[in-house]
Amino acid sequence: MYIRKQTFREIGKESTFLWGARQTGKSTLLQTLFPESTYFDLLLFDVYERLQKNPSLMRETILASGYKSPVIVDEIQRIPALLNEIHWLIANKNIRFILSGSSPRKIVRSGANLLGGRALRSELYPLIYKEIPDFDLIRALNHGLLPRHYLSEDPRPLISAYIGSYLQDEIVAEARTRNIQTFSKFLESAAFSNGEVVNFSNIATDCGVSAPTIREYFYILEETLIGRFLPSYRRKPKRRVIQSPKFFMFDIAIANYLLKRGAIETGSELFGRSFEHFIYHELHTHSRYSGLQYEISYWRTASQIEIDFVLGENEIGIEVKGSQQITPRHLKGLKSFAEEYRVRKLILVSTDPYPRQVGNVSLMPWNLFLDKLWGGEIIS
Repeated sequence: MYIRKQTFREIGKESTFLWGARQTGKSTLLQTLFPESTYFDLLLFDVYERLQKNPSLMRETILASGYKSPVIVDEIQRIPALLNEIHWLIANKNIRFILSGSSPRKIVRSGANLLGGRALRSELYPLIYKEIPDFDLIRALNHGLLPRHYLSEDPRPLISAYIGSYLQDEIVAEARTRNIQTFSKFLESAAFSNGEVVNFSNIATDCGVSAPTIREYFYILEETLIGRFLPSYRRKPKRRVIQSPKFFMFDIAIANYLLKRGAIETGSELFGRSFEHFIYHELHTHSRYSGLQYEISYWRTASQIEIDFVLGENEIGIEVKGSQQITPRHLKGLKSFAEEYRVRKLILVSTDPYPRQVGNVSLMPWNLFLDKLWGGEIIS
């Protein structure tokens, strides 16, 4: 059993939407945290059919049954019309809800009631280092961090099915396109952009569609929680900086599979790329689960001097290297960033097993860095 860091700090006062890509563990988490709650699972055919035909049955059932709070509605995006009933129950009976689903996009597109600000937004991401007993980094980089995939001895069939049934069916439907072949090619191009600066025009040429169409496809991946943009850090730069965003898929193994990567081993170029993706996943998840909601960006100059991540306005610079042998050249980006801005902390995260201090740069083994991150010692 994984003990998740998403614990709904505000649920005692407010209702909330819980969004997350499929198989991140939303249903399991809700059943674990709220075993006594009244529960409507819209994946069950009989429940779905009944409420689809008559949404008011939910209100009547809750009022008649002596509900157990919070009331949980799983896969809420399947029946957006239920939100009118839920809105009434929140406003008039002060009933708290957790409304979970894979994406708010379908609800927004339908023009359904989003509860007028009466519900918070929470998200559940793939597993993180602190949620997995005896965490295995190489396993995480090869299997990904969706719970079923991480545990599997051979996750490739599961990943293949996930991409086929979820990405290439549901996400294509969200794109409102019948050109599945073009969208599938786009998914491969998006995977090639994983962790890289996105060039919309080049991808459009590769896919044979317009650049605005490619932008829309990327935003669909973002809105359906399949990926996210990492913006560039542009706060009063002295040097000319790259302004285009980078893009990361929501799970390492999804990018690996789409790129047809082989096994990732320590010290390889593939390891370095996947390792950086892993650290980004931890940072993004910490930003949201901790409630700090700090901005994460990258910094790169036109002359290609770069650091991987900048945290918030605190100007914490982080460089990630998949190497055990850190040399002065690995510190170039961090030192250049410190020349540009007043920096609170400079950190280089690597697989070196020993922490060191080199001038104003802290060199940290990845597991020590993550212990400090989740312990509130990196940013607070």
